[in-house]
Amino acid sequence: MSEQQAKLSKSEVKTYRVQGFTCANCAAKFENNVKALPGVQDAKVNFGASKITVWGTTTIEELEKAGAFENLKIREDKEKAVKREPFWKQKENIKVYISAVLLVISWFLGMQYGEEHIFATIGYAASILIGGYSLFMKGFKNLVRLQFDMNTLMTVAILGAAAIGEWGEGATVVILFAISEALERYSMDKARQSIESLMDIAPKEALIRRGNEEMMVPVDDIQVGDIMIVKPGQKLAMDGIVIKGTSTLNQAAITGESVPVTKTVGDEVFAGTLNEEGLLEVKVTKRVEDTTLSKIIHLVEEAQAERAPSQAFVDRFAKYYTPAIIIFALLLAVIPPLFMGADWSEWIYRGLAVLVVGCPCALVISTPVSIVTAIGNAAKNGVLIKGGIYLEEAGNLKVIAFDKTGTLTKGVPSVTDVVTYNGNENELMTITAAIEKGSQHPLASAIIRKAEEDGLNFNDVSVEEFQSITGKGVKAKVNNEMYYVGSPGLFEELLPNGIQSKIKEQITDLQTQGKTVMALGTEKEILALIAVADEIRESSKEVIRKLHQVGIEKTVMLTGDNQRTAEAIGKQVGVSDIKADLLPEDKLNFIKELRDKYRSVAMVGDGVNDAPALAASTVGVAMGGAGTDTALETADIALMSDDLSKLPYTIKLSRKALAIIKQNITFSLGIKVLALLLIVPGWLTLWLAIFADMGATLIVTLNSMRLLNVKE
Repeated sequence: MSEQQAKLSKSEVKTYRVQGFTCANCAAKFENNVKALPGVQDAKVNFGASKITVWGTTTIEELEKAGAFENLKIREDKEKAVKREPFWKQKENIKVYISAVLLVISWFLGMQYGEEHIFATIGYAASILIGGYSLFMKGFKNLVRLQFDMNTLMTVAILGAAAIGEWGEGATVVILFAISEALERYSMDKARQSIESLMDIAPKEALIRRGNEEMMVPVDDIQVGDIMIVKPGQKLAMDGIVIKGTSTLNQAAITGESVPVTKTVGDEVFAGTLNEEGLLEVKVTKRVEDTTLSKIIHLVEEAQAERAPSQAFVDRFAKYYTPAIIIFALLLAVIPPLFMGADWSEWIYRGLAVLVVGCPCALVISTPVSIVTAIGNAAKNGVLIKGGIYLEEAGNLKVIAFDKTGTLTKGVPSVTDVVTYNGNENELMTITAAIEKGSQHPLASAIIRKAEEDGLNFNDVSVEEFQSITGKGVKAKVNNEMYYVGSPGLFEELLPNGIQSKIKEQITDLQTQGKTVMALGTEKEILALIAVADEIRESSKEVIRKLHQVGIEKTVMLTGDNQRTAEAIGKQVGVSDIKADLLPEDKLNFIKELRDKYRSVAMVGDGVNDAPALAASTVGVAMGGAGTDTALETADIALMSDDLSKLPYTIKLSRKALAIIKQNITFSLGIKVLALLLIVPGWLTLWLAIFADMGATLIVTLNSMRLLNVKE
């Protein structure tokens, strides 16, 4: 938010949806018109998402007046879109059909009676007026204001063609331009549909129980704490916590996971997910505007408003390019007749052709269509990319750093080995679990889970004199015997002769496998070793392999674990580099070092303790965005499912988007240069000029649409 907008945030801020944007230029013009309205302090258009945010007070009627030049329709942000007429039935397109029929009739008349015949001329003039009426209205208004956009260029070119008697060419240009505009509208609507479809995912009402009464309530009226009843086959309308029932939920709409997930009492569920088989009662935890789905939609729309570096370049280029073309066309039309005695009508014609071919239409649309399409596709697949800049950066990545715990591993330690030296395993585990029940250490939870799984009655054991030994372990009395649970280091100090070499070997062996070893013992001996490890995610190894396959030069694992454990896990996963014994600030410094060396570095973490490192990287990627607000806020890209397998897809999509943007810019500039070269031999006709412009726009748009087909 700019400083100006921050000041204005105290005044009324309202967002409206806009229907009918055809080009980025029209959006910019609409923004300026709205800013000039009485009562409006500032306005910002989001072209990709078709929205306008207004600071100040105004009405929908006033906004529609400001957008009358483009026949824009405005509605409230929450209001559903009115179903548009099918493309071929739209009013703007019907005028094109009439105009085309008149053009064909006039063309036949011209062939029959000669081009100069009055009937042919009248037919062409009617075709120009019907097909180009709205174009002329915009063009004249701009001419008066000395604003030179596409409409101005076209108006001058068509009127010029008529003035020098090229009525047929003028009419052809009108129709080709109208077709080009219609196709541009159609393609932008297609690109925006990815967001529209996201908005329709969640139901607009839900069955709510209040007291003993069950009723259908619109989502806007549902309160936090309401009980929502979700039957099999229904979609959830709100986020919440399951308070009764068990079912499998298809979460593909939010997380992109195709496999349904089982949910039971105490589990978090999201609006827009599909309840497959059981009856669920869900306690609503968020209002409709705060649900994960609403956040996704909001972030996707904001992302589409963010300008990518290539788009900023194109916009700057177009700003100087259009006036340059107008000056060039004027000089071309005037200098040869004035100084070389050339034919006026021929050189005016050539000047007009330059004006037409000079429209920066395809160039201006080349980047936004690609970005809108790619970000929409990613959102459907459970990946939130927060802006064009991150989409482009992800395509340039050379190095990816991973936080180990919770990213490459599940982040939940579990007991892997129990080695006993004196006594029965179950008895010793019961004593250990009873003592560890009082501990806050993360490894304690692994021991307690193991004891619960084995059905041990550790809760019945009485524990006395429990005491924590900082950084080393705990001690407590069980059955009048003092037991110690802690690191091997604790027993090195505790036992009179230190740890026996046989036990030492076993500890080293377990540590080499990447396991953390704890011992249970007394002041005289070690009774048992318990090895705990953080399990590797099933997908980690495959993801790292795929990333190297798609050309990522270096994958680095960052962890606070000791070197031995880190190396064991790193080898299993297949990362190219391992950095162990790191504190959060060490991670941050290491990311900065990588950036200095490789320029483009991604950091993948869970978005909570990795926030500084995520912020310092070129692209911060957070895991499990569906469950954590922190991940959604801190990351540039959020993988909504807690699943790394979306990462290679994201890199693939970004690279494809980068390639398509480059192709689009090269093609749209190349076709302009080629068309301008045709002026030299005098081969560039008006209709060929508009055909080149329309063809370029169409090809650029269709090329961008290929991003919808990128799959995992």
